[in-house]
Amino acid sequence: MQGKLYLCATPIGNLEDITFRVLRILKEVDLIAAEDTRHSIQLLNYFEIKTPMTSYHEYNKIEKAKYLVKQIQEGKTIALVTDAGTPAISDPGEELVRQCYQAGIEVTSLPGPAACITALTLSGLSTRRFAFEAFLPAEKKERKRILEELQKETRTILIYEAPHHLVKTIIELKGALGERQITLCKELTKKYESAWQTTFSAALEYFEKEAPRGEYVLVIEGRDPEDFQKEKQQEWQQMSVEEHIAYYEQQGIERKEAMRLAAKDRGTSKREIYQMLIK
Repeated sequence: MQGKLYLCATPIGNLEDITFRVLRILKEVDLIAAEDTRHSIQLLNYFEIKTPMTSYHEYNKIEKAKYLVKQIQEGKTIALVTDAGTPAISDPGEELVRQCYQAGIEVTSLPGPAACITALTLSGLSTRRFAFEAFLPAEKKERKRILEELQKETRTILIYEAPHHLVKTIIELKGALGERQITLCKELTKKYESAWQTTFSAALEYFEKEAPRGEYVLVIEGRDPEDFQKEKQQEWQQMSVEEHIAYYEQQGIERKEAMRLAAKDRGTSKREIYQMLIK
């Protein structure tokens, strides 16, 4: 019989946040695949776990995943841990999970800490709908594209950032999104945990005097849906009805449905759209 892969969430700061189930699995599996074995050994030593470890990180994730899949196929059980939080979220574990599914291997996730969810619940901003961006890409062209996409985002936005890049990132966000409410979360679950609800401008003013310290989660209010809808309607009104319908037809949408969508965009009825076309 082949084994199984366990995705084990580990503490993001406070060691008391580990679950009894994760502790049991880490003791029972044949092997623990860790993002940084030097970091994870501290956790294992604290809880007196003697299970062997192997490294699994961004720079070996494809080939090492193949090795781990083979080990599981031969009957071994493997636990995957990241440096902190839940594996496979903005993490090389995503590749191992993908290869396991391709090989027909059973995967299960043991829930636990995640910095993005912890920050969201602390933020005081809307939690009903949110968009998780992790770290913004370093490559300029891709970063610009993501920021342009975020201009239209009406959901609460979550972004990770290191202290030495924080001010530059806030400046870019303000330039792309305009003034927004933001909650800056850092040292989550630790002794000096903080969640500061402020604005882009006030944050930049503060960091002129105080250098950022610690790893941050930025929780940013989404764009007002009504403002976004008004702007979109203004864009649609600049099009002729024929151009508006053609916009949808070029996406493979049938004409009747394209007319319905155009009517919805323009805040009118399908009958009125039809009358405009006749004229």
